[in-house]
Amino acid sequence: MFRSIIVIAVCIRLVLGKINPIEVRGKHFYDSVSNAPFFIRGIDYQPGGSSDFTEDKDPLSDTSVCARDIPLFQNLGINAVRVYSLNPDLNHDKCMTMLASAGIYLILDVNSPLTNQHLNRYEPWTTYNPVYLEHVFKVVEQFSSYNNTLGFIAGNEIINDKRSAERTPPYIKQLVIDIKGYIKAHSSRVIPVGYSAADDLKYRVSLSKYLECEDQGNHDSSVDFYGVNSYQWCGDQDFQSSGYDKLVDAYKDYSKPVFFSEFGCNEVTPRKFGEIPTLYSDKMYHTFSGGLVYEFTQETNNYGLVSVDEETSDVYLLEDFDALKNQYTKTPHPTVADLRIIQEKVTSRAAKNNPNCYNKYTNLDITAKVVPKMAAEFIRKGVKCERGKYVDLDKADLVCNSKYFDAKGNPLSKIPKFSIVNEINSVKLTEPESKNSNSASTLMLSTTNLIIGCSMALGLILDVVSVICF
Repeated sequence: MFRSIIVIAVCIRLVLGKINPIEVRGKHFYDSVSNAPFFIRGIDYQPGGSSDFTEDKDPLSDTSVCARDIPLFQNLGINAVRVYSLNPDLNHDKCMTMLASAGIYLILDVNSPLTNQHLNRYEPWTTYNPVYLEHVFKVVEQFSSYNNTLGFIAGNEIINDKRSAERTPPYIKQLVIDIKGYIKAHSSRVIPVGYSAADDLKYRVSLSKYLECEDQGNHDSSVDFYGVNSYQWCGDQDFQSSGYDKLVDAYKDYSKPVFFSEFGCNEVTPRKFGEIPTLYSDKMYHTFSGGLVYEFTQETNNYGLVSVDEETSDVYLLEDFDALKNQYTKTPHPTVADLRIIQEKVTSRAAKNNPNCYNKYTNLDITAKVVPKMAAEFIRKGVKCERGKYVDLDKADLVCNSKYFDAKGNPLSKIPKFSIVNEINSVKLTEPESKNSNSASTLMLSTTNLIIGCSMALGLILDVVSVICF
């Protein structure tokens, strides 16, 4: 009887759907099927930092790491993660399937810290070459087939000082053109392409406008979204004292979605994340489409939400984790009705923008000539890379042998569980075994097995009720 009740409880608890692609409409993101507005509520995720990235592993190639961390993502209540570096020669199908099953989207940088896999901000002409472009296109090729790939970031803070501002802007714009051209030629859907900028007052407006404009009427030369890395709101500051009001004013007329690609000042610790209710309020949602908190794992810069023991892979939730979870829990998403109220005003302002590029932008040199058509052959023929796909998962994929502890080192009384919210592929109705009592476990369901399991459970319960009643 109790087993039946457990199974039927699972059947009632899970509402399975399919994860829909996110698309850009004007200044906001939308679910392409339900038409619901999509506001990013996420985290930046690169366990071990850039120094830990190698050709042999990355954050989404190790299923044991994904099985360890995704239940914590769900516990936080996020809907997106940003990953800075991945190796397209590795397989990411299982981790992407797990993220999709959990209802989580990926925002992916196309660069990596390895040689020939990023632009040199001071001498971009030395790194914008066929080897680099092949890497970029392999990333796009592999991840364009996953519905939960929300977008690609062409660069992160490449322009961050006078010298880079004098040499790099045209290369970033050309890379956006290249990526969008490759997607158009080889992807079954349009995937947004954007840029993640350092929040430097000298370039705040000019760089965003330069990347927004269309070069000689070429729509592909305009980014689809613009990310801002901002750490202005610290401790008990508010909308005005943090300077968020000036950020909103700077981007209020931007014609594309803008979001925080990094945020979460750590000058005052533990962090309270008091900016989150404001970010999703009517003070900001007409301009900003949410944001990504920096960052999930604790590294040397002290921004982590969790600390991971490198030897045991055990996870310690830090105070910031609970603070962020509490803020996300109590802060609702803006609704369709909310956006409808401000849509006419926002659309009218954005429509006044001149889509064509100017000859000059403040503090930027846009005169550099990029070697033309270097990407043309790749766009025409494609690159050799295994295209990603959703796969069946078995119980071994979702077993996590890591233990979870609170900030004081006490075992968590409630173990994070992997909740399947989207039906991606058929998986077994079973609970995976775990070697540790303090570890994540996951229920894995297929449509067929779910129906059969629920029907059998319901039948057994009715039989028991019949026996008791009669």
